[in-house]
Amino acid sequence: MTVDALTDVAGLRVGHATRTGGGWLTGTTVVLAPPGGAVAAVDVRGGGPGTKETDALDPRNLVQKVEAVVLTGGSAYGLDSASGVMAWLEERGRGVRVGVDPAHVVPVVPAACVFDLGRGGDFRARPDAATGRDAVEAADASGPGAPVAEGCVGAGTGATVGAVKGGVGSASSVLDSGITVAALVVANAAGSAMDPETGALYGELLGGGRAKYPGAGVHEVARRRLAAAAARNTPPPLNTTLAVVATDAVLTRAQAHKLAGTAHDGIARAVRPVHLLNDGDTVFALATGVRPLTAGDPLALNEILAAGADLVTRAIVRAVRAAGSVDGPGGTWPSYEELYGSR
Repeated sequence: MTVDALTDVAGLRVGHATRTGGGWLTGTTVVLAPPGGAVAAVDVRGGGPGTKETDALDPRNLVQKVEAVVLTGGSAYGLDSASGVMAWLEERGRGVRVGVDPAHVVPVVPAACVFDLGRGGDFRARPDAATGRDAVEAADASGPGAPVAEGCVGAGTGATVGAVKGGVGSASSVLDSGITVAALVVANAAGSAMDPETGALYGELLGGGRAKYPGAGVHEVARRRLAAAAARNTPPPLNTTLAVVATDAVLTRAQAHKLAGTAHDGIARAVRPVHLLNDGDTVFALATGVRPLTAGDPLALNEILAAGADLVTRAIVRAVRAAGSVDGPGGTWPSYEELYGSR
């Protein structure tokens, strides 16, 4: 049984820590690999990224596998949440062995952040090490193949996409080869997910599914509401869309790097414009190494690359549709579903 989420890649678990109220509108999401880790890679396309330990994922460098990936709100401040995840992993002896004693490990925990500072009303309310620990504990406590909460949770709590509320979304697919590919996104873009002329979601127009066009009257009302909300909000100086694309295939680190790069096409189909100087768009790739690629076929990776991009697009659509409206001291962001319904 699949749940159409990142956790359909066997061994991966997802946990959220969400902080709302009292000036808070932020959180952290952790993708926890199976014990022993997963092959990992990263590709950064945005001009204003906030990341940690991404250099370790370069195929030319030492680290072969990682135990967890952290996606977090709080801009660069929120990267402190990775410290809580590192401490949790160290306590369990999970990480790169650096000594004879099995307890002597250094967990390599790549992390990336989205900008959501002040969206709950308090600029200083942002994730820390305790938030990261809460998220990894939630991931560990979830069962194998557990559903992934979407919308305004974890790192997507304070996310926005243009003038509408953003959030977390996930999707998966089993290929004809039997290989599973899945994606999880935190949609928090400076660009828009909506066609301004019709209100339809770009990701539904370009994602291979059936496009859903709102009625002209509904769209006109929505445009007026969005313009009014945008006029009350402080223009966001920085934004970012984050993604984790995963597969149970056996990939080299170089192949995983290619997967992370092509997955950015999925963001470009769902958000316009994308990869701006005030975006920090970052995609991580994870491979758990259960199913080998077809031997002797140099193009066997292609179906995984194509699926990864498609699933990122679909996950962004799900993030936008799952998000709830926010109207608080830090700003007003209507949800897409409130504006246009689920048609």
